[in-house]
Amino acid sequence: MARREFSEERRRRLTHRALPAAAIAALVLVLVIALAGGGPSPAVETARAFAAAWQRSDQRAMYALLTPEAQRRHRLAEFAAAYRHAAATATATGIVAGKPRDARGGAALPVTVRTRVFGSIRARLQLPVKGSRVEWSPRLVFPGLRPGERLTRRSVPPRRAAILARDGRTIVSGPATARVTGVAPGGIAGTMAAPPIAAQRAAAYARGFPDGWPVGRGGLERILEDRVAGSPGGTLLAGARPIARAAPRPAPPARTTIDLKIQAAADTALAGRLGGVAALDARTGAVRALAGVAFSAPQPPGSTFKMVTLAAALQNRVAKPSTPFPVASYVLLDGVKLQNANGETCGGSVGEAFIVSCNSVYAPLGVRVGARRLVGMAQSMGWDRPPTLPGALPSTIPPAKAITSPLELGSTAIGQGRVLATPLQMAMVAQTIAAKGVQHPPSVVPEGAPRARRVLSARTARTIARLMVGVVARGTGVSAALGPGVVAGKTGTAELESTTGPSAKDLTGNQQSHTDAWFASFAPARRPRIVVAVMLVRAGAGGDTAAPTARQVLQVALAGGR
Repeated sequence: MARREFSEERRRRLTHRALPAAAIAALVLVLVIALAGGGPSPAVETARAFAAAWQRSDQRAMYALLTPEAQRRHRLAEFAAAYRHAAATATATGIVAGKPRDARGGAALPVTVRTRVFGSIRARLQLPVKGSRVEWSPRLVFPGLRPGERLTRRSVPPRRAAILARDGRTIVSGPATARVTGVAPGGIAGTMAAPPIAAQRAAAYARGFPDGWPVGRGGLERILEDRVAGSPGGTLLAGARPIARAAPRPAPPARTTIDLKIQAAADTALAGRLGGVAALDARTGAVRALAGVAFSAPQPPGSTFKMVTLAAALQNRVAKPSTPFPVASYVLLDGVKLQNANGETCGGSVGEAFIVSCNSVYAPLGVRVGARRLVGMAQSMGWDRPPTLPGALPSTIPPAKAITSPLELGSTAIGQGRVLATPLQMAMVAQTIAAKGVQHPPSVVPEGAPRARRVLSARTARTIARLMVGVVARGTGVSAALGPGVVAGKTGTAELESTTGPSAKDLTGNQQSHTDAWFASFAPARRPRIVVAVMLVRAGAGGDTAAPTARQVLQVALAGGR
């Protein structure tokens, strides 16, 4: 019994023996270091902040982390430009920084650069840190650069893809530096040239093309630039060292919705005059022809805009076609006379005034509709929206709050004032009416067309279409007729300067030079297949010049039977 007690006492003493004083001191030191120094070092913290700013392209925040000496050597503008140029040279789309760690003289920062041409480039950036500031030098613009090395690129552009018509025939083909047009007439193909604006040159370089490489300038070459240019290749160099390579990848031929017969008719009808012709499939919005400045020169649309004013009035139940208005030669708004064309007397009802294009009815009708509803209808039709065709200019209308008087509102309602439109935009309005209120945004390729939107009720669209048939049957658009009830249209004569008084005629005595001529139409009226809009700059009245121009295109399109 005593022996057993002795063993237990010995075991207790051995297991609870006091630690030596030196061991206790070492343990305390480790605990102090762990508690006081276990967080990230200043160099790592600086690297984290620098990387975070880099990832969000905040060069100002990056620059703030530089040492005073580095900031004296390199101004902010130079610093930011160096990073932008390096990103463009590498075709970078973004960076992802990993977890930094302490390294001799600073921190080691793993970086992945995502690029358009070279895939993902991974390297370690040795970030020199003094205190809590970066000792910056130009080699830090890209991971993996050694002292004295610059990031450069040898670009290898691909062969540009051919552009084809709807039936597969070639519109234009060949390399970007020597394009050859095929069977398409006129300027539908567009041209190739170096980007004229520095920002455009920089954007092409950032896509991987050589500096100053030709791009599409107008026509289908501009619209389809991203589709037919292909993906460049080349070699990315750090000094003389290749750090990434990629092969160029040409794009496949791009088949468009262009109908060469309708395109030829549009070019022939335009006959070299300054203006534009846009032709769309009434059922899908597919572009069948674009001639002249069909989408690149917004102008006051004149009375073709009355389609929008009437739509706003009918849709909001402000008026019906039978709503009466006085027969007059002008209307007085804010003490100013808004006259009808040539001072003619017209009116009677909203519907009859549409057929004969009566300003003395539609200006006050616009006032009744109100700026908010009128502008809202225009915007739903496409005004102030980004065009669906690259390179197209937007059609614009002032915001409702900027239309501050009855005179401004009445002028807007008849397509004057500050409202601007392209022939393509007025074709979109006519297409919406032809498709019973459903707008199909224009597209030049059969796949991936923008989603259709209902803009008008079917009832409103049918009412406007019926009145547009009246315009061609017995109103201002009779010169567009192809037979009873075949064509529906709306004329427009947009005043550019005063058309009355001693200054109305130019030196040749030609009064037509003060107005743009417009016509927007579709056919056949009962089952629409084709939409045509025409604008002729300083060419007189829409019914006299634009309507017969549209008639030529409509005739060819209907003869095709598609």
